[in-house]
Formats: sequence, C-alpha cells, structure tokens
Amino acid sequence: MVNLGYSLYLSTFAAQCSALRGQAGTGAPVFLSLHISEEFDASFCQRAEEACHALADMGFRIIADVSVKTVAQFGCADLTELAEKLRIWALRIDYGFSLSEIEAMAEKMPIVLNASTTTLKDARAIAARGKCVMAMHNFYPRPETGLDEEYLLETTKKLQEAGLKVLAFIPGDTQKRGPVFEGLPTLETHRKSLPSAAFADLALNYGIEEIFVGDPGLSRKERERIIRFCREGILSIPCEINDSWSHLYDQVFTCRIDSPKRLVRFQESRIYSCQGQAVVPENCLERTAGTLTVDNIHYGRYSGEIMLIRSNLPADHRVNVIGHVPENTRLLLDLIDRGSKFTLVRP
Repeated sequence: MVNLGYSLYLSTFAAQCSALRGQAGTGAPVFLSLHISEEFDASFCQRAEEACHALADMGFRIIADVSVKTVAQFGCADLTELAEKLRIWALRIDYGFSLSEIEAMAEKMPIVLNASTTTLKDARAIAARGKCVMAMHNFYPRPETGLDEEYLLETTKKLQEAGLKVLAFIPGDTQKRGPVFEGLPTLETHRKSLPSAAFADLALNYGIEEIFVGDPGLSRKERERIIRFCREGILSIPCEINDSWSHLYDQVFTCRIDSPKRLVRFQESRIYSCQGQAVVPENCLERTAGTLTVDNIHYGRYSGEIMLIRSNLPADHRVNVIGHVPENTRLLLDLIDRGSKFTLVRP
C-alpha cells in the first residue's frame, strides 16, 4: 500500500497544519527539515519543538531531516536525545554521522537515508541492523535538475533489493515553495504535472512506497483523488467533456483487457454500443493524444463505444470527439493498465 505524505515548513506551519487537520489520527507521514538556513532565527528551536509536538499530538509520523549541526543546535547529546525531545518517529540522516553511528541509531528507531548519496554497501549494512530502514530521494527546486526516469528506476530498484523502503516527492498544485516557486518534484518530468498524476506514476511505474508532496500547497480535490487511488486503486482522470456527454463524469470504468497501447477501450461502453446506440456524427476531428471519443452511427453496431486515445490518430467520419484530457494530466493515460479501474473527473 502506498502512503501520501506531506512536507511541512516552519515558515508556513500554521496554515499547513490547519489544512491537514482532516488527516489527523491517520498516521500519515510528514517530512520536516530541521536545517533550512533561511528559517533560522533566535526562536527557531522553540518553534521547531512546538511544531513537532503539535504534529505528534495529531497522530502524524514525523520524519525529520537532520545533520550533525542539528544535534548541537538543539542542545542534545546525540540523535536519540534529539528524537525523544522532538517526538520524532524517524530521522532522515543528511551529513556528519559515521556509518557506525547510523547503524546504532537504526537499532533504536526508523532511519531514512539519502537515496542519492548512500552507497549500496552502506545501505545493506544499515538495513541489516535496523528494523525499519528507508531511503528518500531528494526534491529539486531548480527546473531541469530533477532526476531522469532511468536513474530513478535504477536506484530505487537497487535500494529495494538491499532491503530498504523507498520514498520520493511530487509537486503541489496551489502554494509553491520559494525562492524559485517552480515545484518540488523528484522527477523532472513531474514538475508541471498535477500531483495526483505524478503520485500514480511514482507508485505504478517506479514502485515508490511513500510519496510526499514537496510544496506547502495541495488542493483538496487533488488530495481526495490521491487518497482514493491509495484506498481503492482507482485512477481519477481529469477530462473536459462536452455537455451532452457529461453523464460520463464520476462513473467507474474498466479498461478492456484487450485494449491496445494506442487507446483505452471502455469495457462498460459495450452496454451503450450493444444496441448500436444512435450517435449522430459531429466533431469528427483529428484524434490527438488525450482525446475522448465515441463511435457514431456510421460504425454500425459499434455506435456508442467510448475510447481514450493515447497516440495521435487521424480524423474518422465514424468517430466523434467528445472531450480532452488536459496536458498536465496526460501521463495518467499510460497508467491505465488492462483490466484496471478509472473514472473521469472534472478538471
């Protein structure tokens, strides 16, 4: 089961905490960095402790990003004391700790390693000592610096083979984190994608087991789409549908198991087409990727069959175009597997 996690920042903590109250008691993971230099001031330690205690009281699992400087900054003797003081569930180790120190900590509590800097040799050694050892990929604020697909797939697979659970980030869709304000994804291809699309991609194509929203803002509708996917395995496909076919919204459809790669055939549309539904020809346009179509009366008994187009196809006088999937959601089309469930939702 894949979990949705949230990144919280002290500078926006009050607003974020308020937005997450509906998730209280769910045990959802939250990521909090304790060494962001621009957030340091005289009250930093106090604010951080209050934030961690508030999150723990609400039932969240806190993953805190720490360095050797963090321990000294909070006046603690070691990581164990720091974790107890702040009621941290897991420590994400950044820099300044020896392998033996990390191994010792792994025996006491969950540990999160940096997926980009930890060697496989060290990862295996730490995983052998700990009951819960994970690896978290970074997020990348600057455009063009996010990971490419091949690297993410390769490193994730190796870390999982070494016995680690792997975590990563997706961008938000409302408030973006400064100073760049370009999203905080792990994969560069996700930078302009809707969070729910990026989430499903990481879960289905890369096997990521916990996925965090890197930015402070996630809209309610995107959160609900992600949670439904986590609970029911149903993909929500935003689609702009012509008014005359708006009854297709919010129904659960099944991708026919014999659907080719170039398109998705709606198994349930056989109900419409079995009697050769009298669909009048209109909008018989070029079927670009992301187009929603229905066969018209010129297709005889196939009239009424509905499809989502994944690869560009030419116009056909027998096929009506009745909707389009927005560009920032297109990657969802390739995630609809044969036999899987999905629903069309309003963008």
